[in-house]
Amino acid sequence: QVQLVESGGGLVQAGGSLRLSCAASGRTFSSYVMGWFRQAPGKEREFVARTSRSGGNTFYADSVKGRFTISRDNAKNTVYLQMNSLKPEDTAVYYCAAGSTGGGSRYGYSYWGQGTQVTVSS
Repeated sequence: QVQLVESGGGLVQAGGSLRLSCAASGRTFSSYVMGWFRQAPGKEREFVARTSRSGGNTFYADSVKGRFTISRDNAKNTVYLQMNSLKPEDTAVYYCAAGSTGGGSRYGYSYWGQGTQVTVSS
C-alpha cells in the first residue's frame, strides 16, 4: 500500500514556473514507476510524464516535452514535476501516481494522490 500526497500547486502567470512534489508513504517507493497526470474541467485525465524506478528513464507527453521535467529522490520517497514556460492550457488538477506497470495509461497505476490545482493565467 502506498499513500501519495501532492503539493506545490497554485496560481501563476503564463511563462512562469511551478514545482510540484509528491511525497509517498511506505518503504517500497523505489519499487514503483511514478507518473504525473492532469485533468482539466470537462476533460479526461491525461498522461503528463513518468519516471522509471531508478529515475534513470523518463518519458513525456508531447504537449509538455521540453518544458516539464520529472525527477525522483528515492531516499526521500518523493517525486517532483518541474514545470517551466507554463501556458494557460496547462491549467488542471495534477495527480501523481504509482504503479508496477506504469506506462502512459492511467490503468498502469494503482495508487493515486488527491491532486493539486495548477492555474495558469494569461
